[in-house]
Amino acid sequence: MKHVFYDVKAKAKVEAEVKEFVTYGEGTRKRYAFKGQTADGRPLTAFVGKDTWEKAKK
Repeated sequence: MKHVFYDVKAKAKVEAEVKEFVTYGEGTRKRYAFKGQTADGRPLTAFVGKDTWEKAKK
């Protein structure tokens, strides 16, 4: 699955393959994110809503 990430170093939006589905925090403070990678190997993270995260995980 592909997702649009913001590349901080390039200061631009890039589309990359989602490599991992991760959560941060506990209880009511839980945050959902996609992890990706640029063509040159730098890590990318995009925080998304719970609904988007659950749909993508299926």
